[in-house]
Amino acid sequence: MKITILGSGTSQGVPVIACDCHVCTSNDPKDNRLRSSIMISYKGLNYVVDAGPDFRQQMLREQVKTLSGVLFTHEHKDHLAGLDDVRAFNFREKRDMQVFCTNRVEEALRREYSYVFAKERYPGIPSINVNRINKDTEIELEKGLKVTPIEVMHYRLPVLGFRVGDFAYITDAKTVSEEERLKLKGTKVLVVNALHKSKHISHFNLEEALAFIEDISPERAYITHISHLFGRHEEISKLLPKNVFPAYDGLSLEIDY
Repeated sequence: MKITILGSGTSQGVPVIACDCHVCTSNDPKDNRLRSSIMISYKGLNYVVDAGPDFRQQMLREQVKTLSGVLFTHEHKDHLAGLDDVRAFNFREKRDMQVFCTNRVEEALRREYSYVFAKERYPGIPSINVNRINKDTEIELEKGLKVTPIEVMHYRLPVLGFRVGDFAYITDAKTVSEEERLKLKGTKVLVVNALHKSKHISHFNLEEALAFIEDISPERAYITHISHLFGRHEEISKLLPKNVFPAYDGLSLEIDY
């Protein structure tokens, strides 16, 4: 199984519009961060977690030719604003796009993409099939790929992370209950959000993310959803333990499954 980091930035991305800070003006390509998303590749199938505003750019950059489904973490626009572009795969593969999401996310999709759900379908619009999930749903995708949702809290908003075999992906987390942490035990590779060093109302900061990583005890961990306020990639790397790394766009991880 291969995991590709499609985007490792915050809701604003990096560089931030109109910002001249030393991160946003960095020449290091690892400091260019699209909105947070990953792709899970398994036996010729690809599944994306979140389709944010940079979805089209991410698919083109990674030269993705087939996509079987999209799993949504939550309803904020930086995680679902690119759904319209799944129509390219509808046209190419002549099938609906499978979408996995909670009731809350489905409500947002129906509101933001009302034309997709209209009774009279306009030519050329995306075609999706919604599969409703929650924190207690065991998801079985094609070819035996099993996904376990993990509920985390983004301040007061429930968000789903996902575990696939020995890999887990958590984004937009501020708190995680002990019950949900148990689902992560034994994870070998963990990707988790760490916004920056300062306290934040709805995201782990560095200290909180490192405490969470220590509790889960993976062999390796990567931090994502990184703000320009955190610093440059090389600066962040110096702040991390030896088994923790800053994720970057295009990073590819091979995971046993």
